[in-house]
Amino acid sequence: MSGAGKSTLSVQLKMQLQDKGYRVQIIDGDAIRNNYTTKLGFSRKDVMANNLNIAQKCLESRRHCDVILVPVISPYQEVRSVLRQLLHPNFHLVYLTTTLDNLKKRDTKGLYALADSGVIKDLIGFSKETPYEVPDDAEIIIDTTSSETIKESISVLVNYIEKHGA
Repeated sequence: MSGAGKSTLSVQLKMQLQDKGYRVQIIDGDAIRNNYTTKLGFSRKDVMANNLNIAQKCLESRRHCDVILVPVISPYQEVRSVLRQLLHPNFHLVYLTTTLDNLKKRDTKGLYALADSGVIKDLIGFSKETPYEVPDDAEIIIDTTSSETIKESISVLVNYIEKHGA
């Protein structure tokens, strides 16, 4: 969900991996969403379309990178299954979890405040209209509730990448 630590971990992980000689790219979901001529919202259909656009960008970038990090909300099992098949064998799902209180505290974009006030009606995982389906097939689950977990999480992710190949 928004504020779980996806971008923070991705940036730190990219630096660690680059120090080890990996060619790393981060594909940001918001950047992909904003680069398409068709304006995508946050309906189920639009979120799925954005996730598929991101997968296409991953496929295009594969030959230039050892590791592609995609800090994005992919809330629906249906599309995650499609992505896993499309990107096989190089799709590895990392699920970040934390408390709603933490998400609200980290709300740098003000999304949760806007959702609480009713301005945003489709905040993924928060609004009834756009639930988040917790994955049951994540390769790694990281609880980002504590800020001390950043270094530990990076270590877990680096070890996973080194063990499973880039």
